[in-house]
Amino acid sequence: MKQTWEPSRDGVLVLPSGRRIRGRGLRHPLPAGPLPEFGVYLLGEQPPPVEWESRWVHWPDLRLPADEADTLDALMEAWRRAEAERVEIACWRGRGRTGTALACIAILDGVPPEQAVSFVREQYRRRTVETPWQRRYVSRFQAQQQ
Repeated sequence: MKQTWEPSRDGVLVLPSGRRIRGRGLRHPLPAGPLPEFGVYLLGEQPPPVEWESRWVHWPDLRLPADEADTLDALMEAWRRAEAERVEIACWRGRGRTGTALACIAILDGVPPEQAVSFVREQYRRRTVETPWQRRYVSRFQAQQQ
């Protein structure tokens, strides 16, 4: 099995299945240690290129994603790949959009939608999923999958 993120590293969310995904803020330097193998970047404009495979999800700050179908596809890909690869999810500060995406990925991993925000706040960052509309997006995320 490939080396995934160490669970004790800053920003690493361990999902109930054991998958590990790193959340981070792009405004901070890249953390020490192994590089991601895949990243999903949640920004209002296209991010600069990185050395690893990545996807950009058009998601303006403090808002919701511009394309829900593309977002669902990107988050499902991140969840699948996290089984054996180092996957990171990132926005500018690593809080609102990143936390919202991580909560949605937690739902994909089996966390009930009504518990996903608190799960991510306990396991990732206490003040994540910042806005009421981000919390609402998470609560209705499961319906998007059908």
